[in-house]
Formats: sequence, structure tokens, C-alpha cells
Amino acid sequence: MQDASSRLTTKASSRSPKALGAGVNAAKHFWIFNFFNYPQNKDSVWSNCQVLSCRHFCYQSSNHQSNLQHDSVVPRFSSILPTKDLNNKRGALSPALGSHKAMMNRNVQFSRKKSLLATVGLLILFLSLSACTNTQANPGMPAPTVEVADVVKRDVPIYSEWVATLDGYVNAQIQPRVAGYVIRQDYKEGSVVQKGQVLFEIDPRPFQAALDLAKAQLAQAEAQLGKATQDVERDKPLAKERAIAQSQLDTEIQAQLGAKASVEAAKAQVEQAELNVEFTKVTSLVSGIAGIAQVQIGNLVGPNSVLTSVSQVDPIKAYFTASEQEFLDYMRRYPTQTSRDEERKVAQLELILGDGTIFPQRGTISFADRSVNPGTGAIRVAGVFANPGNFLRPGQYGKVRTSTQSRRGALLVPQRAVTEIQGSYQIAVVGPDNKVSLRAVSVGERVGTWWIIDGNVQPGDHVVVEGVQKVRDGALVNIKASNTSTGGN
Repeated sequence: MQDASSRLTTKASSRSPKALGAGVNAAKHFWIFNFFNYPQNKDSVWSNCQVLSCRHFCYQSSNHQSNLQHDSVVPRFSSILPTKDLNNKRGALSPALGSHKAMMNRNVQFSRKKSLLATVGLLILFLSLSACTNTQANPGMPAPTVEVADVVKRDVPIYSEWVATLDGYVNAQIQPRVAGYVIRQDYKEGSVVQKGQVLFEIDPRPFQAALDLAKAQLAQAEAQLGKATQDVERDKPLAKERAIAQSQLDTEIQAQLGAKASVEAAKAQVEQAELNVEFTKVTSLVSGIAGIAQVQIGNLVGPNSVLTSVSQVDPIKAYFTASEQEFLDYMRRYPTQTSRDEERKVAQLELILGDGTIFPQRGTISFADRSVNPGTGAIRVAGVFANPGNFLRPGQYGKVRTSTQSRRGALLVPQRAVTEIQGSYQIAVVGPDNKVSLRAVSVGERVGTWWIIDGNVQPGDHVVVEGVQKVRDGALVNIKASNTSTGGN
């Protein structure tokens, strides 16, 4: 090895100083030259041609323009180190070649990882600078404008509502009193009829014949009564003079009494026959609205047949069911019949129709049922409403509402100011500095378009009623007054 080093040094001394220095270094690390004969990848180059040690080189791609090709490096060192010696050392350094090749691969992988991390870092820095630039270029959005209403404190009545069903004040089923064939319908279905107005007519001929027979029997009975009366009047003087037996006079007197009874019976039969003839004209028992006819002309009807129905609808009843708890509370507040009667005179019922409108006429409580329904735990109550013009009809649904108690000093906010989130309620309050404060609240009864709030607000607080979705806690807003009325109901 010393001979090779000396020859290498001598050969290099005849050349330039750079070559000489390279020769000395090559003599110290002569085994490294075997790398220049690594021909597997012709596209590979060495980034540093002056190889100082095995840790000073780097394997890179062939598109690096500043590096030298592999083929151009080998002749340079071939002129420094003799070919024979170089070939001899090639075999001796084969084991070192494998280990240094593995080291080279690890260095390449490490360099690639460092390049990837540097690229990601530059990208994050670029995005951060871009965000800062956009933040500085785009000024903050202006404060949103919201509508606010004041929290109101006042005494309000608490209303209770029940579902109600309307029914006629009187519902009369029209049934015939005699059997016969219907020969005429004298009313228009759905029209208003008066008490005593004829609705149907039944064939009267059989009943007229029975009336004539009854009248004939009455005449016969009256004739017999006349004869018996004559006999008694004739025989009374004779019996007094004892011209005839007293027993004969007694018989004639009894016959006279029997004739009188026969006349009365005949009169009753005549009256019954007249009623039957009258009953062939079926009339309405009440004034009201007549329903649809249940029979047609030509049908055979009897006393059990329902011809139609007539309902008295002015006034009209509204039936609703109150819970047992509500009934007990009412009885505790008005324990005597006198107090209940006075309350019924004062309490006014409101009827909310199916379309949401309120019926202009106010009603009163008429009565409560005698018992609580054991199946539902509710008691049936009837209210009565005046119904001019027959505006309401039986069978309609609605709601009955009345004030059951009064809430003093209640805090009211518009219902649209209250936001429900998963069963809890909150409102947005704007403070004197125009900053929004979101507050959790407890809600009470609804009073018209308002809601009773329990706590966490004060009278006069500004609550957001329009634009709640545009605000957040602590946000700055511009406010304008809402046109929400302060009416409670």
C-alpha cells in the first residue's frame, strides 16, 4: 500500500497544484475510487468531484446541470492512479462498496424527507402570510341592524282553552204519531222552519174513515141517551102515583146513565180519530233548522220512524271537557252555589272558530255534568252563545277560552323574541352599549302574541325580535324600535 501511495504522489506532483492535492487525498483514501467504476446507473453523477472522504458525496438525479457525468470523472483519476493498481484495488474494496452503497441510499431518503418537510413548511408560511394579507385587505363587517322591543311589566289575565263541539240548544227528532204512507214533503231541507210548520203529510184517508165511524157511533150513543132520558122523564110521575113499579123506574134511570157513558166514549173516539187525521200532517216541534229528510215519498212509516231532525241554533251550545284538576280548582275558589252563580254571570266565554277567528258574541257557562267521566278523568261543561243569523251550526269544532285567574306584575316579551333550543329557551338582550347578551329564561303562559318570562330580565330591557339569527353573545349591533304593540290579548 505504501508503494501505491508513493507512486500516486509522484505521479500527481508532475501535474498542477490542484491535481497534486487531489492525488494526495486520493492516496489517503484510495479505496474510494472504486465508486467511479459503479456503472449500474448511467444517469447518476457525483455532486462533488473532489472526493475527500466517503461522507462527502451525494447521489442526485441526472437533471442537475452543474454536476459532472460519471464517465467524465473516471478518466481524470485514471491519469492519477495507474490502471493496473486501480483494477487491483477494485476487488479488494468490494465489501466496502456494499456498505457505502447502503449508506448512500439512507442519505438519499433522508434528503428527500428534508426536502418534503421544507416544502410543507414553506406552504404553511405562504398560507399564513396570505391570510394576514387578506385580513389586512378586508376590513371588518359593519354591525348588523336588529329590531328590539321593550320588556313590559303589567297585570295580565291568564286564559285557559278547551276544545269545544257545538250542538243545538234543542235537537228535535221528527217522528210520525200514526202509521201510513208518506205522500208529501212540505219543507226544504236545510231551511229554517217554525214551530208547528208542516214538514210531511201521510195518507189521511184511513184516519178520515175512522173519524167518520167514530162520529156515527157518537150519534148512535146520543140517540140511545135521548130515548133513555125520555123514558125516565115519562115514568117518574107514574112511579110517584104508583102506577108503575118503582123497580121499572130504577131500570130506566140506570139505562139513561149507561147511555150517557156511551155518548162520552163515542165522543172520545171521535176526538182520537180527529187527532189521527191531524197527525197525518207531521209538523215541527221547535223553531230551527230542519235537516235532511230520512224518508222519501211513498215510504211506509210508523211511530218509530225518524223523518228528519230540527235543531234550535239560536242560542247554541258549546260542549267542552275540563280536567278534574281544573274542576277542583274552580270549586275551591268558588265553594258555594251563590258564589258560583255570581262567577258565571261575570265570566265571559270566547269562542275561537276553526279558521282561528273569534266569534263576536260572548257566551256564559250554562251547567256542568253531574259526574266526572271515569275513563277520561274529565267533566263535561256546556257554554251557551247567542247565534244571530244562525251563523254557527251543530257539529262545528272550535275552542272555548276564558280567564281563570289574573297574573299581577308579569314580565312580557313578544313571542318571536324567544328562541327554543333543545327544550330550553333564551332571549337576546341588547345592553346600553349596544352589545348583545344571550340569556336563558323560563317561560310561562302565552298571552296573545306575548309570552310571560320568569326572571333574568328587567322591565325596559331591549330584547331582539327581528334578526336574532344575525347576533351572537357579545356582538355589537345597531338597534331600531319594533312596531310590536304592547297589547296583551
